[in-house]
Amino acid sequence: MNTLTASHPLVDGRTSAAPLVRALRGDRPERMPVWFMRQAGRSLPEYRAIRADTRMLDACLDPALASEITLQPVRRHGVDAAVFFSDIVVPLLLAGVEVDLVAGRGPVFPHPVRTAADVARCRAEFGADRLSEALEPVREAVRLTVAELGATPLIGFAGAPFTLAAYLVEGGPSRDHLRARTLMHADPETWRELLDWAAELSGAFLEAQVQAGASAVQLFDSWAGSLSVADYRERVAPASRRALEPVQRIGTVPSIHFAVGSGHLLEELAAVGTSAVGVDWRTPLDEASRRLGDAVPLQGNLDPAYLGAPEDTLKAHLEDVLQRGSRAPAHVLNLGHGVPPETDPAVLTRIVELAHER
Repeated sequence: MNTLTASHPLVDGRTSAAPLVRALRGDRPERMPVWFMRQAGRSLPEYRAIRADTRMLDACLDPALASEITLQPVRRHGVDAAVFFSDIVVPLLLAGVEVDLVAGRGPVFPHPVRTAADVARCRAEFGADRLSEALEPVREAVRLTVAELGATPLIGFAGAPFTLAAYLVEGGPSRDHLRARTLMHADPETWRELLDWAAELSGAFLEAQVQAGASAVQLFDSWAGSLSVADYRERVAPASRRALEPVQRIGTVPSIHFAVGSGHLLEELAAVGTSAVGVDWRTPLDEASRRLGDAVPLQGNLDPAYLGAPEDTLKAHLEDVLQRGSRAPAHVLNLGHGVPPETDPAVLTRIVELAHER
């Protein structure tokens, strides 16, 4: 089993009793822990000022900038956790894969990965060893951030293997991920090799963040909702499990598994073996807890559409989410997806205040 250094926040006591960490371990702290997916960046004017003359991927790989962006929502909103500012394609980029983030579109890969030869080349040229050698900017950004956070935990994150593979096969974003799902069935061995490689990269990325000081991690699967239960269970879940193994071997670091549009997959997400399951806004938390035997801590699941609603409407929705979440062994309040860029930051601050007051 890997171990953390004596100066790690979970070991020296800075974050071991933090509300977020306690909730992810199944406890009910005195204060409801709150953070927001994609809180680092997106809606904050101070983030936009940084990005005015800095490309997204350049900001991700500049330790000082990545740390500053990670810290901004903690200072402004008083959230109970920071989430590391990065992007799911950063492990691919650092491993040597050519990728660009195109404004208004997302990640674009000029050389899609669609054949057995493509996958073999990726495994030979862009492996986890090459990634590990290039991860020092990420480790340094985490160290800088943790030094400023004190008792507030940092959440590390990575994209799940299916989401990375879907982007690579499609060459960019897709509505239905048809090429990826076709490869899954047309050439199962190539698909398995592709997901194994993606899992190695995600696992190395998560482990680097943890060893540098992250107190929890989230595996984020943007596109798993497009899969059937059988396809997820048989052809995707094993790779997600492998991506989490480096963190789980450490033994003391809680993990969250979140997938968009995954109401039909909740049992499968939990079966992968994480500490908590994130639930998007489509599935009520009490229903999710019932389906999981009231045995799994949950995260979520405010509907981002309510962020632009009148405060009374938002407060009623918040109260409903908190009430439904009370059925689970523990609950971390979050959105059911990421912060929309047009969100008024004051609304996020108000949500944190209301949750803490309750």
